[in-house]
Amino acid sequence: MIPKELSSALRLPIVAAPMFLISDPQLVLSCCMNGIIGTFPALNQRTTEGYEEWLIEIKTKLDALDAMTPGQSAPFGVNLIVHQSNPRLRADIKITVKHQVPIVITSLGAVSDVVDAVHSYGGLVWHDVTNRRHAEKAIEAGVDGLICVSAGAGGHAGMLNPMPFLSEVRSMFDGTILLAGCISSGRDVVAALTMGADLAYMGTRFINTQESRAPEEYKEAIVNSSVADIIYTAAVSGVPGSFLRSSLEAAGITKEYWHQKKKIDFGKELDVAEAEARAWKTIWSAGQGVTAIDDVVPVGELLASIKEEMAQVIEEQQGFLLNV
Repeated sequence: MIPKELSSALRLPIVAAPMFLISDPQLVLSCCMNGIIGTFPALNQRTTEGYEEWLIEIKTKLDALDAMTPGQSAPFGVNLIVHQSNPRLRADIKITVKHQVPIVITSLGAVSDVVDAVHSYGGLVWHDVTNRRHAEKAIEAGVDGLICVSAGAGGHAGMLNPMPFLSEVRSMFDGTILLAGCISSGRDVVAALTMGADLAYMGTRFINTQESRAPEEYKEAIVNSSVADIIYTAAVSGVPGSFLRSSLEAAGITKEYWHQKKKIDFGKELDVAEAEARAWKTIWSAGQGVTAIDDVVPVGELLASIKEEMAQVIEEQQGFLLNV
């Protein structure tokens, strides 16, 4: 279930996922101005002060757009790493509350204090989950939405098939449910909604937009990759994730290392943002949806194509139902 005020603000039921080192104000604004929810990780800025600067930039530009054309833009969101080794968490939460970020996406831990802080100003909290246990803990913490990160997703992915996963989560939760994993087209978005998701959560597809911060070599690698080129491993950051084989091998993480696991640590020895960036800057994350990506386009053009394909698919389904 999507809150009515959120549903009315969207032109497409899509969230552009927060991607480390990829999402920035330019990508977020392009998404929001085209009617979908744009998001970014707070840790994409090296400091809390930098994080606040980005919030001010995004809010200022969206407010100006809505002043000229009310209701023109969709809301934005921020991803916070809720893990004990993130020394910036408390400071970033204070800034998040100060600027009343509409949607907060929490990862690597569901903490009721964070939920309460966001709810204090009327914000929404969505939490990444990869299994039933994670979902139950997030529900206990009082989150408003669950992001079901299924098999084949980019970044810190899960291992469950999306159909039974969505069904299981829906049976115990009546809030907003988002589906992440291999969603690259309008047909995929319709499939996600048909399976029971309220919103489609798309990451890899937005790496290959002109507005993303990904280097051209990264985008080219996605165009040239297929399902077999995505490796699921915990060897990069300690949390299982999906990465492009070519970037792993270029960094010396060859097949014999893929089953090893690093200790999770977002703050020890290095600045928190630098610590994560060190692991991810040249080791490129992507989901199995790369197999459906063969170009790099502006966000507006991508969303227009997705909308057109969604309409075609829905028309096909309606035609089929008429013959039943």
